[in-house]
Amino acid sequence: MTAYLKLDHIDKVFARGGDVTEVLREVSLDVARGEYISIIGHSGCGKSTLLNIVAGLTPATTGGVILEGRQVDGPGPDRAVVFQNHSLLPWLSVYDNVRLAVDKVFSGVKSRAERHDWTLHNLELVQMIHAKDKRPAEISGGMKQRVGIARALAMEPKVLLLDEPFGALDALTRAHLQDSVMQIHAAIGNTVLMITHDVDEAVLLSDRIVMMTNGPSARIGEVLDVELPRPRRRLDLVTDPTYLACREAVLKFLYERHRFVEAA
Repeated sequence: MTAYLKLDHIDKVFARGGDVTEVLREVSLDVARGEYISIIGHSGCGKSTLLNIVAGLTPATTGGVILEGRQVDGPGPDRAVVFQNHSLLPWLSVYDNVRLAVDKVFSGVKSRAERHDWTLHNLELVQMIHAKDKRPAEISGGMKQRVGIARALAMEPKVLLLDEPFGALDALTRAHLQDSVMQIHAAIGNTVLMITHDVDEAVLLSDRIVMMTNGPSARIGEVLDVELPRPRRRLDLVTDPTYLACREAVLKFLYERHRFVEAA
């Protein structure tokens, strides 16, 4: 069966002056439609570089990305990115930050009234309809990330790309947002590729966890199937043997890589 999203033998080399650094080597991965994939690894292993290649923000040196049979050759609304920094426009309201993306993508497809309804629908998905008239300075960090997710979802991307979207949030806010993302994924069945440093987050949210070796010349070390039924409730998983086994497998992989760094 043809993969929905295919990362095909990706190498990435950065050259500056006479210095050449190979960040990624021979990264290949097939992603099915509707899968939730987490990419985890130590700092400097090229996780964000890989996400940027999928987003079309950075070209691969060799290899490439194929989405629904077509090669990715630049950024586009079929791949929406949510960064750790919410990147909202401070002079626009919550509604207008989302509406900006809706108008950009659907101005020739949806009527003005339809674009209004679609904007409100996506704010409802992230439970931010009550704050639609507020500006970013008037809402919390977690709420800003909800708006960023709503803006990305409003573009109806084929793939949602999350670059440590909860990394700057406190533990309770992060847990609430993780639950929201799980609910949205269950409701709309979107395909998600997420970068994270958080092992528990990766196991909770993912269908598969891609574990990267240390850089430079990072590659995929292991891919772990998370065979936990959905919907998932974090409190039910605390003592679940499958959850604990997955968590142990990821921690063991990361710990071994950390030992290699210390020995270098």
